[in-house]
Amino acid sequence: MTDVIILTGAGKGIGKAIAIEFASRAKNDPGFNPSLVLCSRSPEDLDALAAQCRSAKIQTLSVVADIARREDRERLVEQTLLEFGTIDCLINNAGVGRFKNLTEFSEEDFDYTMSVNTKGTFFLTQKVFPVLEKKRSGHIFFITSIAAETAFKSSAVYSMSKFAQKGLIESLRLYGRECNVKITNVMPGAVCTPMWGEAGETLRNVMMMPEDVAGPVVDAYLQPARTSVEEIVLRPVGGDINE
Repeated sequence: MTDVIILTGAGKGIGKAIAIEFASRAKNDPGFNPSLVLCSRSPEDLDALAAQCRSAKIQTLSVVADIARREDRERLVEQTLLEFGTIDCLINNAGVGRFKNLTEFSEEDFDYTMSVNTKGTFFLTQKVFPVLEKKRSGHIFFITSIAAETAFKSSAVYSMSKFAQKGLIESLRLYGRECNVKITNVMPGAVCTPMWGEAGETLRNVMMMPEDVAGPVVDAYLQPARTSVEEIVLRPVGGDINE
């Protein structure tokens, strides 16, 4: 049986690592047969990742889309259903952030962050959930952040968006429990991804790597149907980075 998995923000960082982890698990387990729908704003990133997944004999569909745009969200879901006829899992990984002093944030900074992390994530989930609800099975992941529970001075807007995601998760879980749909909130601490910019290289030795998050995500997906992993919290062994 094929598991159809939509993965947003797949081109880099945690999303890319999750796709590679799914491909690796499938390669080593003949009984696991995922079909990956890889979504990113960057076609170059998607092309390279799709080729890597296909080399592991994983059926892969690449969709260049910005989840902040309604027409892109709708096209992502429509292309998935046209290609595979169903959806089994949505991994809401796409996310952006800008980090400044509270008084330095512009309205453009606010709109940029909230349009992806909050608006885009909400409406893509809204589009996918009825497919899972109707079949009474499925799994939705949200790659949020420890910033969904812990505020940092430079992360006012980012934390606001992630707190909002956590509110959506708590509400959605009430719906999911009524129709056998699993909802998992994944809250990583500092992970060395492009979002950190140059600071990522400076702090690399005290951060986690994307694959450290990918493994637990796939483990949670592969749990028995009777078991739901509701939250995963991951931090560097030295704790949070207050940058």
